[in-house]
Amino acid sequence: MNAAATRDDFDVVAMGEILVEVATDQAFGHGVPAQLGISGDALNVAAAAAAAGARVGLLAVLTDDDLGKAIAARIAELGISTDLLKFRSGQQGVYLVHCDPDGQREFSYARSGSVGSTLGPDDVDPSVFESAGAVVAGGIACAVSATSRAAVVKAAGLATRFVFDPNFRPRLTTAEEATAVLAELAPRAFLVTPSFPGETSILLGASSPREAAGKLLAQGTDLVAVTCGAEGVQLESADGSVWVPAIPAPAVVDQTGAGDSFVGTLTARLVLGDSFPTAARYGAAASSLVVGGKGGTGFIPSFDQTRAHAAAGVSAAAHDSVKGELPSHA
Repeated sequence: MNAAATRDDFDVVAMGEILVEVATDQAFGHGVPAQLGISGDALNVAAAAAAAGARVGLLAVLTDDDLGKAIAARIAELGISTDLLKFRSGQQGVYLVHCDPDGQREFSYARSGSVGSTLGPDDVDPSVFESAGAVVAGGIACAVSATSRAAVVKAAGLATRFVFDPNFRPRLTTAEEATAVLAELAPRAFLVTPSFPGETSILLGASSPREAAGKLLAQGTDLVAVTCGAEGVQLESADGSVWVPAIPAPAVVDQTGAGDSFVGTLTARLVLGDSFPTAARYGAAASSLVVGGKGGTGFIPSFDQTRAHAAAGVSAAAHDSVKGELPSHA
């Protein structure tokens, strides 16, 4: 996608906080070598959607200095329009992440009062959000500040298709607050993507993926994709139920951004006309490739790579192939 795409031209608009990522291969400590990157759930989602073929806009607030310009340049490199970015004085949010050889991570955040948390309802342009094919936001954007939460609620009311990833983070919010946010947004959502067992038990009081999905459908959500880690994804809609098995990762370096990649790819492919199960298979394939790179946007597979990986995964596990198709909801 050309980063100069017009504002009324977006297939997907993502919104949220952008973070500077400081990644190390060793435990945190003085003198430990590190790699700088740009990440955050909104950026990871937007990058995956762009790679999946969508025209993508990203609403986020960056610092009005050289660091903000450098982040904007990286956003453009990822094929995402910079038209919706806002620039203000303040502190850019940062996180440190240490990854072990198995891709497990340890995080440390410096984001309290970040410039990204100043996102507010006035930043949500109705003409952009009403015309977008889909709008994606997550629980992190709702947790970083009251104004950011209000911006997400406004966007949900404007969007033709609103996609919500609960992305519950105990360091940012309480279970009670996250549950209230999900209850407020689920009735407005085209798609919700909770994770099992953590989010489904904490936020929905559900003991199984299908029970969690059923509760969200009862609240008014159109589609639910319950991610079940290395097992796969449970898809539910009023039209039926489909299990999409996970696709093994060729290499595991860093698991940062895997869930975001799934959400971004799934959303993009739904908007572009794929059926729910097909789009979810592409999302599963993209997420299993992303973990082969370091950092949230360290490796973003092209759609050709994702499609080939999805096809190989289905062939390798033919006995577990998805039975039945749901009609397209694009």
